[in-house]
Amino acid sequence: MKSYLSIIFIAFVLAGCGQPGEGPASGQTDISSAETADEFVARANAELEELGRELGAAGWVRATYITEDTAVLQSRARERYAKWHGDMVQQALVYDGQDLAPETQRALDLLKLGTSLPTPAEPSKRRELTQIATSLSGMYGAGKYCGSDGDCMSGTELEGLMQTSRDYDELLEAWTGWRTIAPPMRDKYARYVELANEGANELGYGDLGEMWRAGFDMSPAEFEAETGRLWGQVKPLYDELHCHVRARLGEVYGEDKVPQDSPIPAHLLGNMWAQGWGSLFDLLEPYPGVSDLDVDSTLKTKDYSPQEMVRSAENFYVSLGMPRLPDTFWERSQFSKPADREVVCHASAWGLDGGNDLRIKMCINQTYDELRVIYHELGHNYYQGAYKEQPPLFQGGAHGGFHEAIGDTVVLSMTPGYLEEVGLISSAEQGEQAVINRQMQMALDSIAFLPFGKLIDEWRWAVFSGEVSPDDYNKDWWDMRLQYQGIAPPVERTEAHFDPGAKYHVPANVSYTRYFLARILQFQFQRALCETAGHDGDLHSCSVFGNKEAGAKFQAMLEAGQSAPWQETLEKLTGTREMDATAIIDYFAPLMAYLQEQNEGRTCGW
Repeated sequence: MKSYLSIIFIAFVLAGCGQPGEGPASGQTDISSAETADEFVARANAELEELGRELGAAGWVRATYITEDTAVLQSRARERYAKWHGDMVQQALVYDGQDLAPETQRALDLLKLGTSLPTPAEPSKRRELTQIATSLSGMYGAGKYCGSDGDCMSGTELEGLMQTSRDYDELLEAWTGWRTIAPPMRDKYARYVELANEGANELGYGDLGEMWRAGFDMSPAEFEAETGRLWGQVKPLYDELHCHVRARLGEVYGEDKVPQDSPIPAHLLGNMWAQGWGSLFDLLEPYPGVSDLDVDSTLKTKDYSPQEMVRSAENFYVSLGMPRLPDTFWERSQFSKPADREVVCHASAWGLDGGNDLRIKMCINQTYDELRVIYHELGHNYYQGAYKEQPPLFQGGAHGGFHEAIGDTVVLSMTPGYLEEVGLISSAEQGEQAVINRQMQMALDSIAFLPFGKLIDEWRWAVFSGEVSPDDYNKDWWDMRLQYQGIAPPVERTEAHFDPGAKYHVPANVSYTRYFLARILQFQFQRALCETAGHDGDLHSCSVFGNKEAGAKFQAMLEAGQSAPWQETLEKLTGTREMDATAIIDYFAPLMAYLQEQNEGRTCGW
């Protein structure tokens, strides 16, 4: 996961993986007293189509050429978009209270929510905020840690070390070292919060967090309650997983370092942010060697190029009846890290020029984890390509979680049977032990991620509302990570640090709740698609690879974009208007039974 973005997120553009654009300050057009709401929406769509080209190009160049010059270009492009957006929102207020067609009213509502970073109307403040936003994302992208030996490591290199090392002290140095990039962001971030809240106030919202929560076709309070309800459905499974992982880490590192009645030290979970624990699978494999899904070896033995790995993912989508990616995708994407310049390696998918110019941006390595990320990212690209015929204001996911869930759903179909069929493993044994092994591997990523996915924005909501002041940024960050994840920093952290800034999505201003929702929706989507495909058996054994009927139903949902409330779009695919995490519980039933058996006699909780 990643999913992973170096761009300003605009709700009606790439649902989190590319970016819309800005262009000429066309918002200066005066609204005519004779202009109807329908005419205004048509004008907004036409102008937005043009604006998208410039901001998309500026964002791409900034992400793939990190220099002072590209920072200026992106800041100015964002500034022009911000002015256009602010002007158009003010003009749209003329139509408040009018009896409008549903699609017109929806377009106006989405226009008002058309940025994740509303800027103040005052030009100097607007420019200041866009410059801060560009600076923060650039600081993250160029971040390095230089050890006492003088060797410097990028974030990607440090992430790789965190995944592979089992040396307590080495992990501690990498963990603390990466976080040295964040303190210089702290004052900038506090000012960013002030200015962004001012921009949200001018659009009629109490703060930026309230504005973000308003983008889910329900009130901000209802949405906050909804995320809490979904977390409650899956928390029992997470608690069992946490208990088992802590016990195993205690065996590896000693209970003096991993006490069995305390939170898990954050640097021991195989990930820089303890957001996914999949790298610990070698320590936690329930039945070692049983149906080993050693895709890494195949990728290396057959020497898959980055492009060949992407072709593998493309072939899956094509098997569902979807089109091949355009030639420009292969010509313009970034598949590998260039040797001659700084780039943002965080994986992202881009639907530039209104979805007519699809691209992926990654620094691909020959690993199964990277392959799954590719399958995920192409889900964004296929969504972007599917809804490109919608008006620009409707070009986006039904809600942000939908956009992330498309590729995640496809990843669920990467079953052992599928991997064997396409030559990525040699055997697809499906006995009970093999199932539990596979589910453990999956849960270490998807289930371990859920509380982290929820808390990132919950922390920011508290920051934006003023409930958490700049004086307590780090304290409340770690309080929340303890509450939800049951982890703690391995060394003392104070307000001299700014650990939230060491997570890409915070300095890059990318809302995170959609990743949490995606983890819920992917299993709900998969259950519906498997029913459509006529799958007979346990949900975890289903792959819809090659099933055109399931693909047609999937494609119909993608083509709708955000033209209707997400509840309607969800109902068309799943038969229900409510997000539902019970599919996760169904899917992982074998693992839950195993974990409960393993945890008998242990002290769980923290």
